[in-house]
Amino acid sequence: MWSLSEWRRQRILAQHPVAANVWHDVRQHLSILDGLDDAQDKWLREHSVLFLQEKHLTPMPGVELTDAGRLLLAAQAQLPLLNLGELDWYQGFHEIVLYPDDFISPQRHRDSSGVEHEWQGTHSGEAWQHGPVVLAWPGVLSSGGWEGYNLVIHELAHKLDMLNGAANGMPPLHSSMHLGDWTEAMQQAYDHLNHYLDHHDPAHAPIDPYAAENPAEFFAVTSEYFFSAPDLLTHAYPKVYQQLSLFYRQDPLTRLQTLQSGHPEYRGSVNRT
Repeated sequence: MWSLSEWRRQRILAQHPVAANVWHDVRQHLSILDGLDDAQDKWLREHSVLFLQEKHLTPMPGVELTDAGRLLLAAQAQLPLLNLGELDWYQGFHEIVLYPDDFISPQRHRDSSGVEHEWQGTHSGEAWQHGPVVLAWPGVLSSGGWEGYNLVIHELAHKLDMLNGAANGMPPLHSSMHLGDWTEAMQQAYDHLNHYLDHHDPAHAPIDPYAAENPAEFFAVTSEYFFSAPDLLTHAYPKVYQQLSLFYRQDPLTRLQTLQSGHPEYRGSVNRT
C-alpha cells in the first residue's frame, strides 16, 4: 500500500547514499556495533541517514565535521532505537550542538530547604527539555567501545526520559512491561549505589558514581553501561539490566559474550579487574 512517509523515506535514502568505505570506517570505530546481523546493519545505516536529515548538527568553531563523523554520531544515536519500531522516539528537539571541548554551563538547583543555588559547571554533554542536545566532540569520538562510556547514548537517554515530561528516570514503558518491576529494580540499585558511595571509595564503585546524582542520571548512566559495558552492569545490577533489556528490546550482553567466545582476542574486549 502506498505511503507518503515511506515514499519520503526512500527519497531521502536515494538522495543521500552512504559510500561503502565510509560506513566501513564508521563500523571500525564503533565496536559496540560488532555482532549485529546484516538486517540490523542495514537498518542502522538507513536510520542514521534519516536521523541526519531530521536533526541539524551545529558545529561550533573548532569542530570539523566529515561525512564519517556525522554518521559516527548518528549510528550511536540510533543504536538504542534498533528494536523500538518506527515511533518518533527523538521527538521534541531538532538540533545537536557540537563543542570542540567540554563547555561551561550555568547550573541552578533548589535544595530541600527551598534555597536556590547557582554555579558554573563544566560539562561534556547536556540535553535540554524542549531544546537541543549539546555534546563535546571529543566525547563523541571517544564513545563507541565497550568501556562503559558513551556520551551520545547518555544524552539521548535523557531525551527518551523526557518523553514523559521532566527527566526523572522514568521513560515511557512498553505496555508489556510492569511499572512496579521497573521502579523496584531502579530504586534498589540507586539506593545501593548511594549507600556504597557513602561508605566506600568512589573509585571502586560498581558503576560510574555520577549515576548517583539523581534518578535521571541513573537511567542515563545505566543506559550507557547497557550498551557499552553490559557485563559490568549485569554483574552490579542484574535486575536493572533486565529492565533495560525489556525497554530497549535488545540483549548486548549476549552479543558481547558471543563475540568473545568466538574470538578470544576480540578487539572490543576490555580487561576489567
